[in-house]
Amino acid sequence: MRLSHLRALALGVLGAVLLSGAASAAEVRVMISGGLTAAYKALVPEFERATGHKVLTAYGPSMGTTANAIPVRLERGEPADVLIMVGYALDDLAKQGKVIPDSRVELVKSPIGVAVKSGTSKPDISSADAVKRALLAAKTIAYSDSASGVYVSTEMFAKLGIADAMKDKARKIPATPVGEIVAHGDAELGFQQISELKPVEGIDIVGPLPDELQKITVFSAGIASVSKEPDAGKALIKFLASPAAGATMVKSGLDPIPAGATH
Repeated sequence: MRLSHLRALALGVLGAVLLSGAASAAEVRVMISGGLTAAYKALVPEFERATGHKVLTAYGPSMGTTANAIPVRLERGEPADVLIMVGYALDDLAKQGKVIPDSRVELVKSPIGVAVKSGTSKPDISSADAVKRALLAAKTIAYSDSASGVYVSTEMFAKLGIADAMKDKARKIPATPVGEIVAHGDAELGFQQISELKPVEGIDIVGPLPDELQKITVFSAGIASVSKEPDAGKALIKFLASPAAGATMVKSGLDPIPAGATH
């Protein structure tokens, strides 16, 4: 009870701070990629209660050409105040003039994990050689169409010397969570950010990739250039980056980045 009381107190203080810069309640439109979705869904109601703002959310990958991909949504003119996505993809949008300069805030680091269908045997992934053996032994492999999948398919396979062996059995999964493909039995091994695997039922997370193969993705937030509610958007980003949100981020498999820290 004491911890929950302290958390409520922290949120109350934070709400007062956030409201100090907002004259009235606003509708904040957010585009967010999968890596932060579980934590975000838990935190948004707290933000809404603390500030009176209403958050409207569109979900999609940080990159790619699917209809829901954030760059595609922006290109077709969908409204947005806050963009929460892979950091380097957000930087690309900033270079295109679609993100307000200097609004970028780094939120969390996210490691890649490996998943199997619940109840099946878990392969050894304790070293690069072990991961290589597991990949060669698996009949089907799935990876995402976002940052983790780009790394797995274009760098990790080559680093392990098995790029050719993976061509016919590893496939990119557009838009759909990789964990769902694994849960349905359509892939023996799935690779995606742990924070995106954790919410999926019907899978077991074997663990993170070993250090020598791991690729940490930084997720960042920024204010869209087309934003009609930039102040309310900044308040949301400030909340997501606050210590009050940290425990929820950690619970979902993310590593919060302290304000002002470098990576």
